[in-house]
Amino acid sequence: MKEKLKTLFESHFGGTPTFYASSGRINLIGEHTDYNGGFVFPGAIDKCIMAAIKENGTDKVRLYSVDLDASCEFGLNEADKPQEQWASYIFGVCREIIKRGGTVRGFDAVFSGNVPLGAGLSSSAALESCFAFALNDMFNDNKIDKFELAKIGQSTEHNYCGVNCGIMDQFASVFGKKDHLMRLDCRSLEYKYYPFAAKGYKLVLLDSKVKHELVDSPYNKRRASCERVAQTLGVETLRDATMEMLEAAKDKISEEDYKRAVYVIGEKQRVLDVCDALERGDFETVGDRMYKTHEGLSKDYEVSCEELDYLNDIARECGVTGSRIMGGGFGGCTINLVKDALYDHFIAEAKAKFNARYGHEPVVHEVIISDGARRVE
Repeated sequence: MKEKLKTLFESHFGGTPTFYASSGRINLIGEHTDYNGGFVFPGAIDKCIMAAIKENGTDKVRLYSVDLDASCEFGLNEADKPQEQWASYIFGVCREIIKRGGTVRGFDAVFSGNVPLGAGLSSSAALESCFAFALNDMFNDNKIDKFELAKIGQSTEHNYCGVNCGIMDQFASVFGKKDHLMRLDCRSLEYKYYPFAAKGYKLVLLDSKVKHELVDSPYNKRRASCERVAQTLGVETLRDATMEMLEAAKDKISEEDYKRAVYVIGEKQRVLDVCDALERGDFETVGDRMYKTHEGLSKDYEVSCEELDYLNDIARECGVTGSRIMGGGFGGCTINLVKDALYDHFIAEAKAKFNARYGHEPVVHEVIISDGARRVE
């Protein structure tokens, strides 16, 4: 990718650029916990956005997206926001750095990526983190700390792209570390690395290519359920609730709200169980908690769908160590922890059985836990 970008940069802009990259991410466990003040457990992966960048001596940014075969030019003032949605991510990063008192001058950039789009691997966060890291290195002597770089990406989504996202995706893209996952406390923003050099195992995503659009704003309804239960229990968020507290107040809570809270409180403990298991190298416990998370997301939180439940069933039948829905739900991917010896059989079975039932194969994305935002030498 680097050689391709170098050639394209020379033909579009001339000169010798500097190269930067940032990764997509997976989340091993900890779903729908962020807005409940809980923990998430992401890692950066070996699929990235890479950019060739060079200061151009003007007050303009000139971009070329290789994957879209599209160009864009814009200034650095608020009124200069480009019409193109893809360029808004980079414009937003420039503006958020400037708003924080940082420096951005005109530059040329050519960029490309191999983060699969629409698979829940956060290609947008990888793009934001790549440019935030690059502009910090080029114009600000790396004085903006990493947490601020993640927040710059998050604010870009909020203020320039219309997505009210949490911090996890950008955090994973910026802080990613090879062979390590990260436990992020979504309340305090404290984090800790955990080793994940899963020798003898592969991590693979099976993308159902299904997205169910539900008309009743299901995410907002789930969040409202959690907030009602927290209020009834007298805690700020379900992070501070226990199963004992929930059971004691069961007669004051609707059946639906009760089920939502059962999942969230259980998921808090499952993330901690997985952290402990990884420190012991105990992948069987990791896998068990992944299956329990899927069951909770399907039965109690009700954000799965028939296709994802079927992929999870196939994983169980094939002896896969762990499998669960990954992401917000209602479609998308399962994430699977598979022993090397079972991998080929599992993939073949999943493709054949899913195709027989739904008329298309799931898309397979094998991933390796890798470094996040970085300069590429």
